[in-house]
Amino acid sequence: MHIGFLTPEYPHSKSTSSGGLGTSIKNLASSLVAENIRVSVFVYGQKTPRRFKENDIEFHFIEQRKYKFFGWYLYRKYLQAYLNTAIIKNKIDLIEAPDWTGITAFMKFPCSLIIRMNGSDAYFCALESRKQKFKNRFFENSALKSANALVSVSRFTAEKSREIFKLKEDIEVIPNSIEVNKFSGAEQVEIKNRVLYFGTLIRKKGVLELAEIFNEVIYGNSEAELFLIGKDVVDIFEDKSTLELFQERLSVEAANQVKYFPEVSYSEIKEHISRAAVIALPSFAEALPMTWLEAMAMEKPLVTSNIGWAKEVMLNGVTGFTENPKDHKAYAEKILYLLDNPCEAAEMGKAARDRVKKKFSTEVVVKRNLAFYKKIVENGKI
Repeated sequence: MHIGFLTPEYPHSKSTSSGGLGTSIKNLASSLVAENIRVSVFVYGQKTPRRFKENDIEFHFIEQRKYKFFGWYLYRKYLQAYLNTAIIKNKIDLIEAPDWTGITAFMKFPCSLIIRMNGSDAYFCALESRKQKFKNRFFENSALKSANALVSVSRFTAEKSREIFKLKEDIEVIPNSIEVNKFSGAEQVEIKNRVLYFGTLIRKKGVLELAEIFNEVIYGNSEAELFLIGKDVVDIFEDKSTLELFQERLSVEAANQVKYFPEVSYSEIKEHISRAAVIALPSFAEALPMTWLEAMAMEKPLVTSNIGWAKEVMLNGVTGFTENPKDHKAYAEKILYLLDNPCEAAEMGKAARDRVKKKFSTEVVVKRNLAFYKKIVENGKI
């Protein structure tokens, strides 16, 4: 079998920047190759076109093209022509694409098309209670309705997307996966009282709530420190740096205990996770976050949000705690409890890694994906 992935991002030194979507595709592609499945990855919107093979994966970096008029349509047709040539020449059995902005709208392929729900623009707009651009909604709806099969990384995302787009089709649920053997809980010595947030600095990730939460943490533990790691972005509502908005919400005492790091390398992120006593990820809008899986795989107790998908990842009181990020005091109390009880925190960290190994490891998840793919290829569609 030959699987093709169409994606706007992929974590590679020759590619443009990548986030959780790219990481999830990389993990899946690598696990498929380990099962002797041929894999091609088509990364669109790139600065420079490239074709090469690495780690048994065939890469196609497709350049972004500019058009005077109807670029949204003409670029899609360019991608379609590129992919169809590769599909026929290399005998690709199916193409998988994300739901984000409906890139496959108006495309037709000589093989089956799967759309994996990692969170569409409509989905995130609904979770954040903000208006979506009409064209994005139109593209995403068109892409979903024309796919041969749909799969979602969480049950919550599947049902929310069904509600938003009024979908009648079956939606398979297969979570993101992680290569657990590449993560270890004992790489660095843990720093007492250190709390870590890592991910994009953006409102939907609960970063602004985290400032208020950390004010409460400092009130309860003056020695606590917060490491904040991630790319700063302009806030969609206030048209201002999210980092600045975060800093404005900090008390004087809390501000002195916060250290900010812009984007760092993947290996450095792992070191920071290893050194942290508690991971705080109070996100309001996710599908199934890779950051949570990575921290859990490194035996770290988490305090996360308690919204939708959280219950599919976390076990409250077992792998850490889930709490409403808007309840700043209650959220801070969970962090303080873990800081004050390191032995229990360590037990929760071990439980977190164990849960990832059993439910989210590539060895487990790849088998579910393979069964899903084979069913589509053999029957033409679900």
